[in-house]
Amino acid sequence: MLEFPLKLAVATKEGLAISEHFGHAKQFHIYAVYPDRCQLLETRQVAHYCLGQHSDQSAMAGILEAIKDCHAVFVAKIGDGPTEKLNKIGVRAVGHYAYEAIEVSLLDYVGQLMTGEAEHAC
Repeated sequence: MLEFPLKLAVATKEGLAISEHFGHAKQFHIYAVYPDRCQLLETRQVAHYCLGQHSDQSAMAGILEAIKDCHAVFVAKIGDGPTEKLNKIGVRAVGHYAYEAIEVSLLDYVGQLMTGEAEHAC
């Protein structure tokens, strides 16, 4: 059973679309999402994780800490390694809505969770 509001993190460059790769994000917008509406709660600043051909593990720890209270994180793109780390702390990585409008995407996701279809949308 879902408990509302559902807290969802979004990697976005401009605050309108799910437009940032997980490893490049310098901030995550945190939303409280209900079946019929979204509310932006805050923006959490993080150090970006991807540094070209290698990654900053201390930055990853900071990102995980910053979004550990969220049900899912919406990203334009994410690799298998970060996805596994998120799964271990109970946060889903959602890339299905890349470059789409934030609020429409979050409401669609919650609607699919409520009907049991979200497993196929991630």
